[in-house]
Amino acid sequence: MENQKTIKKDIHIEGSGLHTGNYAKVTFKPAEANKGIVFVRTDLDRNLAIKADAENILESTHNPRRTSIGTDSVQIHTVEHLMAALSGLGIDNLIVEIDNNEVPALDGSGYAFIEMFKKAGLETQDAARKYFIVKEPIWVEEKESTLAVLPYPAFRISYTLDYDHPLLRTQHLSLEITPETFEQEVASYRTFVLEKEVEELKKIGLGKGASFENTLVVTEKGVVDNILRKEDEFVRHKVLDLVGDLYLLGCPIKGYVIALKSGHSLNVKLLHKIYEQMKRYDAAGVKSEYVVGLKEFNVGEIMKVLPHRYPFLLVDRILYLEEGKRAIGIKNVTINENFFVGHFPTQPVMPGVLIIEAMAQVGGVLMLSQAKNLGKIAYFIAANNIKFRKPVVPGDQLVLEVEVLKVRSRTGQVRTCAKVDDKIVAEAELMFSLAET
Repeated sequence: MENQKTIKKDIHIEGSGLHTGNYAKVTFKPAEANKGIVFVRTDLDRNLAIKADAENILESTHNPRRTSIGTDSVQIHTVEHLMAALSGLGIDNLIVEIDNNEVPALDGSGYAFIEMFKKAGLETQDAARKYFIVKEPIWVEEKESTLAVLPYPAFRISYTLDYDHPLLRTQHLSLEITPETFEQEVASYRTFVLEKEVEELKKIGLGKGASFENTLVVTEKGVVDNILRKEDEFVRHKVLDLVGDLYLLGCPIKGYVIALKSGHSLNVKLLHKIYEQMKRYDAAGVKSEYVVGLKEFNVGEIMKVLPHRYPFLLVDRILYLEEGKRAIGIKNVTINENFFVGHFPTQPVMPGVLIIEAMAQVGGVLMLSQAKNLGKIAYFIAANNIKFRKPVVPGDQLVLEVEVLKVRSRTGQVRTCAKVDDKIVAEAELMFSLAET
């Protein structure tokens, strides 16, 4: 189990913002466990805290070429390099007091932030770190750009950059993001802009704080008045941006991110989709990888409990199990299900009896996971108060919730419901007979 972290002491920095050019003084302060990363505009309302999370991200169409958070009246721009450094170091809790509307650009990378936080020292806190574990593929597209995240036991990014520019032909970087790899392979690589874009950015009021010290200006012959820190510095900076944008989920993730020509706009679109998934799991009772009493079963572990096998195993994963009380499972309904071949084939609908069977299988896992029932079989013997409220179709994810009503030595009774997008599609009360094998 990994614990949360903050910094040991206050730190101060100051400098001009990359896009507004506004000069800001910033104080970073330690924060208590479970506080998160919180920004305070000291030049405005000191009592108004803006948490760095998905709900506070500002619309990118009004804030191009950067990632900004805040409200209509209180804004903090270009937070991505700072957020990337916090993610890379594993800092969960921090107060950021800033007296203007943009984080200082420093050298245009995350390196100065990393060095500053390391010098202050990190403090491990008495609280478990909370991750969001990606359990199903999520993807977004935007013209020629694609961004996806897949289930994976750690945080990994594979990024492919490809511009129609002689200096920015295909570059690729793939690595697992750890404090060590982030510092060595990502942190020190700087933001960049094409020379032909400079005037247009100035016309819309951006790049006012940009200089050759904090921005790589790219021509067809090379970079202006600068030297690359690495030949593929451009793709490494894109990974830096992506790490920072994804940390605005409000907690670190475990998943494999695959990016093709992605930028801030698409990064944020993926982030919002991940956040929607996280809210669905939260509503189902799945708060964190490290919640006391929470157990997960993958399909292999389910098959150690239930005797069912394909095509009659209808549960993909148990997300939550509180022994003897409650369980939540999921069933991903795809067009490849064998029953769609003959059940309303021109307009596929999942048979209601199989929805009930899926709920019963989650109930079986709940019954049989208790130590006293190990080695038994749960036979589904009765169903009462069955109601079907909405059809279930390919592409739906069934969230199967089961609550124990009564358990005796040889029988068990549960209340169940199946949901799609937090709406009940079916419900029933089921009874099992618990028998020795």
